[in-house]
Amino acid sequence: MAELRVQLQGIAIDSIVHHHEESVCFLLSNADTLFLMEMLAMLRLPEAAASNERDHERLREALFDSLPLEHEKPNKFETVLQHMDSGVALFDSEGHLRFLNVQMSRLLQAPRRLLIGNSLRQLMLHPYLRKSIRMIFLRMYKEMVYHRRFHGEFQDSNGRFLLISILQIEELDGDYLVSVKDVSEYKQIEQTAFQNDKLAMLGKIAASIAHEIRNPLTSIRGFIQLLKPYLESIGKQEYGRIILSEIDRANDIIYEFLNSSKPSAPMKQTLKVASLIKDTVLLAESEAHMKSCELQYEIYDSSISIAIDVKQIKQVLLNIVKNAMDAILEAGDQRKGLILVSASREGRFAAIRIRDNGKGMDRQTLSRLFDPFFTTKEQGTGLGLSVSYRIIRNQGGTIQVDSQVNEGTEFMIYLPLVEEKE
Repeated sequence: MAELRVQLQGIAIDSIVHHHEESVCFLLSNADTLFLMEMLAMLRLPEAAASNERDHERLREALFDSLPLEHEKPNKFETVLQHMDSGVALFDSEGHLRFLNVQMSRLLQAPRRLLIGNSLRQLMLHPYLRKSIRMIFLRMYKEMVYHRRFHGEFQDSNGRFLLISILQIEELDGDYLVSVKDVSEYKQIEQTAFQNDKLAMLGKIAASIAHEIRNPLTSIRGFIQLLKPYLESIGKQEYGRIILSEIDRANDIIYEFLNSSKPSAPMKQTLKVASLIKDTVLLAESEAHMKSCELQYEIYDSSISIAIDVKQIKQVLLNIVKNAMDAILEAGDQRKGLILVSASREGRFAAIRIRDNGKGMDRQTLSRLFDPFFTTKEQGTGLGLSVSYRIIRNQGGTIQVDSQVNEGTEFMIYLPLVEEKE
């Protein structure tokens, strides 16, 4: 007992009681009553185990007194409800919670026994429910009462998308059936498809205007080169140089615009991820030093190899590293900038992570991060990350982002591994 007391120190009494109740429910549902009484007899009355009929009766009463819920074994329909992947709750006509399944308890992040019996008003003020969950309750209630809307999609503080529906049917005698489903994965698939549609549309626009713009620029460039000797003779060769450099800059912008929708076919070659990371850091460290940022790298598995277009992937990595430097500078609090580039093996993929301690991004910015022409920079084109997204996808990989405001951002790039032959 002394050893058990030490192990239970620091655990909340409610948690211990709840565990006890669930254990008793499980035993009563799956074990023979006589076995339970004999077991209790051995634990509590070792001297007269099961020899006295009065002790048997007392143990039976003690067993059922310790059970807080119904004594009957749950029927198969309730078992099905408990194991559904959707959260299910039942409110009576007066707004009191009468039932919720395990998945609903997980979504609410609170024990069922502390919620059942509460009114809707009590749930909105319940100390065990997080504020974001209570706000969803309130918004759904307003939608139902004021707008007669019984379906809605909400996003909680963790970024999960929850599809909520409320039904009131005759078979429930006026009770309300509430179902909640986590549709975050479906939402991500939908956003990916939407992103691909936008890039496809951008490709059509690019293809239609590139020819019309490039031809006049080529003609202008040719005539300026023909006029170059004349400009030199009158001492205006600087004008010619400026015109040519601006035409080249316009051509570069058009090339980047075309790349954002249709990057050139990757010229793949196999190389070690460690070599790619070291080269990228070497190219970026001088700029990082000028911007007072510390650039570090970690290689957790130096043997992993990938087959990629090196030029394109370096373009992606350098673009993300430069964005990280800008995010650190934009934080504006003189923090010591740190950018960490790491590489590791994760299943069948090489995972390249670029983490910074910059200003971070809110969820609204994250949701539009790879949209063409979306930028938070005054001088930005909004094409860099949309180009990076398409490059990674074209080479069989994926790119993900996680960010917290005022804490930093982490880009995660996953590229298929190449198993080297021995």
